[in-house]
Amino acid sequence: MKNSIKYALIALALLIGGAIFYNKVYIPKSTYATLSPKEEDMKLQTFGIGNVGAKEIYNITALTASKIKALHTDEGEWVKKGQLLVEMDAVDLPELVAEAKISVKKAKMEVTASRKDLDALYAQRNLALVTYDRYKKLKIQSFASQSEYDKAKADLDAIKAQIAATKAHINSALQEVKRSQTSVKALEVKLSRYKIYAPVDGYVITKEAEVAQSVVPTQSIFKIVNPQDVWIRTYIDERISGNIKVGQHAHITLRSQAGKKFAGVVKRIVAESDAVTQEREVDVAFEKLPIPFYINEQAEVLINTKTLQNVVTVPTKVIVHKDGKSGVWIAQNSKAHFQKVKVLGISGKIVAVKNLATNAVILVPATNKKPLHEGARVH
Repeated sequence: MKNSIKYALIALALLIGGAIFYNKVYIPKSTYATLSPKEEDMKLQTFGIGNVGAKEIYNITALTASKIKALHTDEGEWVKKGQLLVEMDAVDLPELVAEAKISVKKAKMEVTASRKDLDALYAQRNLALVTYDRYKKLKIQSFASQSEYDKAKADLDAIKAQIAATKAHINSALQEVKRSQTSVKALEVKLSRYKIYAPVDGYVITKEAEVAQSVVPTQSIFKIVNPQDVWIRTYIDERISGNIKVGQHAHITLRSQAGKKFAGVVKRIVAESDAVTQEREVDVAFEKLPIPFYINEQAEVLINTKTLQNVVTVPTKVIVHKDGKSGVWIAQNSKAHFQKVKVLGISGKIVAVKNLATNAVILVPATNKKPLHEGARVH
């Protein structure tokens, strides 16, 4: 009797333990989340990482060795084309320009005075010519002596000589005017090198010199970028770059604004790939430039390369690989079945596949549950 009770209690304990195991362990381990495929259009995207750059970065440099007298902009400011950026200390150059201009004015005055003298000499010549002609006739008629005739001729010759000398002086003065004007232009050109203007409408990204600092020619003072030239220099593996074309739309994510996407467009594909990394440079411009922006900031781009229409899509997490084949686990009559699929394209966390019915019940694999295998009971 006692043995019967003992065996009954053991059987009861086993039954209760089995029930607990079945309901608390077996059922949870065999119960998988499910989802259904979707039929939709899917944009294929190519991913790349790069940095904010620009087609042209204008390096504002000193044109001549001097000391910086004034800076009229600063890093992070916008400038207009032709705006004065830098004034250099021209030392005594302005005084030299003023002196050269005075020389021009003086030479012009000499030309004016000499021309007036020439007009007076022309009048004297006309009078001397009349006197000479009269004495010449009187001498022929023996009414004037030889000495009177010679004097009239000498006076006429002297005036002619003065006219010639005055003309030469005028020519010399005119040459002096030209020389002085050339000197003024040369000095003004030299003086202009002490003022530096913005070459384009742009944004000052760096300031590399300060007031009172001595600089030499070609030494950088500012760097300016044209906002229309700003883009992301990204590098795409050659194996996935073939579908990228100029004009394709893209999404840009800046590292400093990870939660925001900016619209972009492919502007340039560099013709030469990197022989070492086997990557191709693709430049993606902003459709609307974010302000402020930072050159060399890291960025990610997603380029929309192609649209697949009316395709079956599933999350990438349900794609598994078995015996070298891609597929998904589906539920058939409460049992797991490996359904082979052909991957048509991947976009982020979504995969377009072929050979999968839209009414299929997809099992979502989970590491905390029993591994799926063909024919396994699932709940």
